[in-house]
Amino acid sequence: MSAQEIAFQFEVPGRIVTLESIGTGNVNDTYLVIQRTTFSEEQFILQKINQTVFQDPAAVMANIKAITDHAHCKIEAEADHSDRIWQLPRVIPTADGKDYAVDQNGEFWRALSLIASSTCHEKVTDPEHAVEAGVVLGHFQRLIADFPIEDLQDTLPGFHITPEYLENYDRILEDVPEAKKRIDASSEASRLAKFVERRREFASVLEDAVKRGELRHRPIHGDPKITNIMIDNFTGKGTSIIDLDTVKPGLIHYDFGDAARSSCNPAGEETKDISKVRLDMDLFEGLVRGYLREANEFLTDEDRHYLFDSIRLITFELGLRFFADYLAGDVYFKTSYDGQNLNRARVQFALCDSIEARESMMRRTLESFS
Repeated sequence: MSAQEIAFQFEVPGRIVTLESIGTGNVNDTYLVIQRTTFSEEQFILQKINQTVFQDPAAVMANIKAITDHAHCKIEAEADHSDRIWQLPRVIPTADGKDYAVDQNGEFWRALSLIASSTCHEKVTDPEHAVEAGVVLGHFQRLIADFPIEDLQDTLPGFHITPEYLENYDRILEDVPEAKKRIDASSEASRLAKFVERRREFASVLEDAVKRGELRHRPIHGDPKITNIMIDNFTGKGTSIIDLDTVKPGLIHYDFGDAARSSCNPAGEETKDISKVRLDMDLFEGLVRGYLREANEFLTDEDRHYLFDSIRLITFELGLRFFADYLAGDVYFKTSYDGQNLNRARVQFALCDSIEARESMMRRTLESFS
C-alpha cells in the first residue's frame, strides 16, 4: 500500500494535491501531504513509525494522544492571557476513529496536524533564539507536569539511565574481543577510556537522587533538541515543540540537560575541530532565562539543585554511548566514515570538559533566574 493510499484513510477533507517526502528526522519516514477542497487547503504530516526503534507503536500513539489532549485543553484555557499563540500537533484520526493506520505489511502510520507558519533550525542562531528554545521547553513541561505518569507507558525502557549505559560499556569491554584492541591501538581511544574511568561515580548522580526521594518522575518530552523547537515565522517567538514519539515517564532533568547540551555548543556534534567545542555561556544564559520563566512554577528546590548535574551527565552519557558503539564496531549509530563514532565521542567529552570548567558560572546563572 502506497503512502498516498494510506493518506486517504485519515479524516482530512479534500483531494490530494501532493504528497512529498520531506526527509526530516532520523527515525520515521515523513511526508508532507496537501489536500484541497473547492474552498480550502489542508496540510498535514504523514509518518510511518520506525518499529525497530519503537517496538510498540500503539503505545507510542496512546502516549502522544493522551499528552496532546491534556496540553491542548490547557493551552485553550490560558490563551487569553498568553503572550503568543501556542500550538501543539494534533493526532488526526482515521475514518474509523483510530489514532493510526496499519498497512498490509504490518507497518504503523500516523497523521499529525502541521504547525502553521513556523520553522525549526539546525542550530541556535543567537541568545534570543536560545531564550525562545528555553521558553518552549519550560512551557511544554509546565503544561504536562500534572499529567499522571501512571497513564503513560514507558516506550523506551532504560532511556537516559546513565548507569545502564555504563554497564553496557563494561559488557562490550568484556565480551567484544576487538574493543580492547581498539583502545590499545589508538592513543585517542585510550584517552577517552581514561575519561570514562574518572567519572564512574558521577554516572549515578540522578538515579541516586531518585532513590533518596529527592527527585521524582514526571512526563517528559524525551528529545528536546533544537530541531524540534518551532519558531513563529511572523513573531520570532517559540510556538511549539514537535516529535513527541519519546514522550514517557522520566526526570525533567533529562530534557533540560539534553536541551542545554545540544543547544549551547555552537560547533555542533559532528565537528572535527575539537578546539571549537565549548559550552557557550551567552546561549546558556538565554536558554536558562527562557526555561525558568516557565519552569519555576513547578520546579522544587531539589529539582533546581540537580539542573547543572543534568547537563554534565547527559553530555557524558551521549559521549559514552558513542564511544561504546565505536568499540563494539558501530552497531547502533549510523556512520558515514570510519571512526565517526569515535569523533562524536570526542566532541561530547570535550563539551563535558567545558561544562565542568564552567561549573561555577553555570550554577550562578541557574541561581540568578530561580
